[in-house]
Amino acid sequence: MFLVEQTRIQIQKLVISAMLLAVGIVLPFFTGQIPRIGNMLLPMHLPALVCGLLCGWQYGGTVGGGLPLFRYALFGMPPMPNGIAMAFELAAYGILAGICYSRSRWNCMTALYRSLFIAMIGGRVVWGVASIIIMGLSKSVFTWQMFIAGACFNAIPGIILQLLFIPALMAALDKTGVISMGHRVKNVKCPEKNR
Repeated sequence: MFLVEQTRIQIQKLVISAMLLAVGIVLPFFTGQIPRIGNMLLPMHLPALVCGLLCGWQYGGTVGGGLPLFRYALFGMPPMPNGIAMAFELAAYGILAGICYSRSRWNCMTALYRSLFIAMIGGRVVWGVASIIIMGLSKSVFTWQMFIAGACFNAIPGIILQLLFIPALMAALDKTGVISMGHRVKNVKCPEKNR
């Protein structure tokens, strides 16, 4: 019985991951009609973060890392070598979000926001390091100003979207019973549930 349940859970995670990969491939078409806005909304970041939160770090990292590469193979976007740095960034988002959320004491909004912040900061650092390495190999320069502009200032609309949309999605999935946000440790309640 345990093996059947484990297989069911793995299949469910695989299906959710495939669905989020498809969403990540299609979503930039909706925001990409105006490239300046599309780049600022960071549409491929959402599926990587959500996959890490829902399915775990292994699936989140795989979907995040594969998403820019699949989009490049299918549509030639994002352009290379930026797509390689983005693959590392999105893989880091999925991995960090999945690890932080799965290891938190509670699966509540506080843990969700903490996981998102850690994943966003860590993913941007990974993007910066990958960009420095890739630009160095191509004899280009990646400056501190380029990092701040790409990771912070240009990304503010996308960061706001992620901080609003992902918790709303997780709350909706909790209300419908798809996931359970609450305490993990027996006889210990999530601080938010005590309010």
